[in-house]
Amino acid sequence: MIKTQRINQLKEYVFEQGTVSLDELVEHFGVSKNTIRRDIEPLIESGILKKVYGGVSVNHSTLVVFNERKDMNLTKKQEVARLAAEFIEDGDVIFVDSGTTTLELVHFIKNKQLTIVTNNFDFMQEAKPFPTLTIFSTGGMFERTTNSFVGFQSIEFLQKYNINKAFISTSGISITNGVTNASPLETEIKSTVVKKSMQVFLMLDDSKFDKYALTTYCSLSDIDYIVTNSKPGDIYLQYAMEQHITLVTP
Repeated sequence: MIKTQRINQLKEYVFEQGTVSLDELVEHFGVSKNTIRRDIEPLIESGILKKVYGGVSVNHSTLVVFNERKDMNLTKKQEVARLAAEFIEDGDVIFVDSGTTTLELVHFIKNKQLTIVTNNFDFMQEAKPFPTLTIFSTGGMFERTTNSFVGFQSIEFLQKYNINKAFISTSGISITNGVTNASPLETEIKSTVVKKSMQVFLMLDDSKFDKYALTTYCSLSDIDYIVTNSKPGDIYLQYAMEQHITLVTP
């Protein structure tokens, strides 16, 4: 088994168990304790896992609750939303996902004639005063940590819709790990939206580059537009050019 594959499986195993000892990981994966220590090091450094006596456990504090995340880098998020809104036209059927960056879109599209599919509870509340915005909720289980609707009902709902533009957020992106998210419950929804949409707009502020979270919901090559508040590093510029991704910055 290659290292990256083993690390991903290790990560999933710890999340299933909650807390595991190094000895248990050695036995489960059939590798040495030194190998396990090397594998868990990047997961600890990224904040996904934390050390406990004799092993590791899930770092639940990495998934910051929605209301706390809303105010982080707010000015940057508003700039990203303004840029993304320029691609939204009257008559569009768009998807808006559950991120705090995508929430800011509503202020820039409130006077347009749009059909909006969303699992973002706060977006529905913010859009309520504007009659030209027709809102369809995905339904499903309400996840309080992210203020979003998740679950198989949401996925079944999304399968029926033809979305021409999807506006999605991320906990972090990298060339290696792709587009990631901290909430496993949202991953399948995000993956489904990427596959179902004609154009996918990834909205993120510059703090999300070279970061990754628990789950990967699509490759960077699946994205059509990356909308961010400042020009990313050369590695992303090169990748975007090679993969025909449009980079949108101020």
